[in-house]
Amino acid sequence: MSASTPQTPARTPSPVDAVAEDHFAGMLALSPSLRIEVGADGPAELDDVSPGGLAAWEELRTRTLAALPEAEAAARAQGTFDETDAVTADALRERLGLERELHALGADLSELNVIASPLQSVREFFDLVPTASAEDWEANAIRLRAVGQTLAGHRESLLEARASGRVAARTQVEAVAAQAGDLARAGGHFDAFVATAGPEVSDGLRRELEDAASHARTACDRFGSFLTDQLLSDAPEDDAVGREEYALHSRMFLGAEVDLDETYEWGLEQLAAIDAEQREIAESLYPGATVRETMQRLDEDPARKLHGLDALRTWMQSTADAATEAMAGTHFDISDPVRTIECMVLEDGTGGIYYTPPTADFSRPGRMWWSVPAGVETFSTWQETTTVYHEGVPGHHLQFGAAVMQDDVLNSWRKQGVWVSGHGEGWALYAERLMDELGFLADPGDRFGMLDSQRLRAARVCVDIGVHCRKRAPESLGGGVWDREKAWQFLTENVAMERSFLDFELKRYLGWPGQAPSYSVGQRIWQDLRLAVQAQEEAAGREFSLRDFHSRALALGSVGLSTLQKALLGGF
Repeated sequence: MSASTPQTPARTPSPVDAVAEDHFAGMLALSPSLRIEVGADGPAELDDVSPGGLAAWEELRTRTLAALPEAEAAARAQGTFDETDAVTADALRERLGLERELHALGADLSELNVIASPLQSVREFFDLVPTASAEDWEANAIRLRAVGQTLAGHRESLLEARASGRVAARTQVEAVAAQAGDLARAGGHFDAFVATAGPEVSDGLRRELEDAASHARTACDRFGSFLTDQLLSDAPEDDAVGREEYALHSRMFLGAEVDLDETYEWGLEQLAAIDAEQREIAESLYPGATVRETMQRLDEDPARKLHGLDALRTWMQSTADAATEAMAGTHFDISDPVRTIECMVLEDGTGGIYYTPPTADFSRPGRMWWSVPAGVETFSTWQETTTVYHEGVPGHHLQFGAAVMQDDVLNSWRKQGVWVSGHGEGWALYAERLMDELGFLADPGDRFGMLDSQRLRAARVCVDIGVHCRKRAPESLGGGVWDREKAWQFLTENVAMERSFLDFELKRYLGWPGQAPSYSVGQRIWQDLRLAVQAQEEAAGREFSLRDFHSRALALGSVGLSTLQKALLGGF
């Protein structure tokens, strides 16, 4: 099969597909940000995160789940119910069921954290909006003015949650208030966005955009004041959500249920094993050097340094393109549209690195984004080669692209309406280890960087489960119950990351329970699943093909890991 292999032959949509399509259409109607992400048309507005807006999502979920049994029965009566339908039905029940549990808990109303709550969504929204024409900019002026309405709705939800006893921890309230202050700054994110408008914008429209950006800044300033003046006094000091709620978040992010106590112990074991691997490489590179000293010397190596944002962008692009060329037609089937990835660098950012998928027609390709904090001008390739594989090929870019290419096979919800962190981030970590397995991290420094990445993810498992489930901390931390201070000590002892980055990481774990472990735990499930499929194939007298395993798995789209296991091991 060539690198330009066409997608799987077309499949006649079934009644189950119709239910999923209706659900996806409902999602598009409720979420302007999703419309922008997938390239769908719609009014120039922002998401409604008020109590009424969140209730509309619950109505959509209820309607979809109520329609599903009749659709399954109809497909069976027609004799068309197949494995694709079985996966769709299982994934819908698993995803929407968990969303309903979280809504019943009030978790959507009280959502406030440093990385994935409405304020951050508003900021990221303007990174993806179209900007090619005057009409695009007219729409963006409307969107900028809508920031106030969205944040006012978010405020209503937070107040309703508070009335029922749910308020985010003080750590999150203070940090998000600071983020709101940054967005309110003159010359900040919104002004910088407007400044990118080119000659297609008239002087009058430019003034309108500048005024709209000012309105957006004012809205963020008011929201930050609301957090500090009205919400902070009710915010608990305790960052933990407790075992019962944590188990629900864990299932949401994994799409599978795991033994939290066993997983915590596994995380500690993984951390020790990775440390041993790093020590071995350190000795081979710089005899007698510790892991930390090795990192310092790699950082000081001029051959492993990039200077300036342009150099970073160029290196990211060339590394991503080289990986695509090497993987296509060997270990993966990569269709022509998926062979394009754009690497983007954002100034004055948060420090995060992330991926945004292509539109359905690939008119906007998949993009890898590096959000660089103000003042950061130098970068170390030994740490970040594995990151490019994680976000690009064979990581998220290939994962999303493979699903979008199933245009005549998967319904729209399966292709673009569902994202399971354990599936997606687990795959991306699996991709990092795969590149090591295939020899792309043969350079000891690059392999050391991959292990550094894996070490961070293993440490997350321990911190996240430890704090939120209030487990007993290791004796090296003084014993007692895990808390924010012990988590910080553990991370500084085990993770080589600049302290401002690490501080953000810890706040992220504390405010987004269950998400951080989904990387390593998802990787574990992916690796175990590959071994199980290989054993199944060999038991049946068939030769195991890594390429076929990858193609079959990625063609399913991002489903919960329990659904993935059933699909690949014949559980339907």
